[in-house]
Amino acid sequence: MLIDIQKDFGLRVKELRARCGMSQEVLAIHANLDRSYIGGVERGTRNISLQNIEKITNALNVSLSYFFSEERFSTEPAYLQKDFKIPFSERFKYHIDRDKKILSFQVTNLVTEDEVDFITASLSKIWLTFKEGDLNIFVDHREMKDSNSEVAVFSPEVAKKSLILQQKLLPYTNKAVILCNSEFMVNQLNFLTKVSGVYDKSHHLFGENKNMFGEAYQLLEIHGHEMIKE
Repeated sequence: MLIDIQKDFGLRVKELRARCGMSQEVLAIHANLDRSYIGGVERGTRNISLQNIEKITNALNVSLSYFFSEERFSTEPAYLQKDFKIPFSERFKYHIDRDKKILSFQVTNLVTEDEVDFITASLSKIWLTFKEGDLNIFVDHREMKDSNSEVAVFSPEVAKKSLILQQKLLPYTNKAVILCNSEFMVNQLNFLTKVSGVYDKSHHLFGENKNMFGEAYQLLEIHGHEMIKE
């Protein structure tokens, strides 16, 4: 029975690590653990302590309750070279509604850290034209998936760049509404926005499209959107 629990725990670590493009070595660094220890955990040969469970879940940017939830994923790694074959211009789109003061952007498939720099530079030309605290942000990450159409979340490198984007955008933000592709992404964004300072202004939504859009429209005080649709 203990072996079954250890194997299930290890599989869960592997699938979450894979979905954010982490190697065992990178996860070990973020968790302050040895790489061979992470390997043993994933193989189910380690009887892991509560302290190290917390280290690993923190490194994956998820809560303990989420880690043991039923949402499951593929263990195939994301952020491989094949995940970026679609041109960047097709993976990133944005829209500005100056009347309603809503800056929207949509990310499909995955993006690299350099592409996040480009997104930041492009959007900053827009948000700098608004007064501080005057802009609502509407983000669509529902189709953030790898080339196998499997859900993925931010890699550590992309997450780091995303923090910079959030911190630069923070002074201009009234509220931000983000449509997520999973509870995993909701957890990750909760962690990231607490670090960036955007958490109190940010709403991370996941669920049935109808419910997500109903809540998003209510938060943004709109009845529809030109680019981001159900």
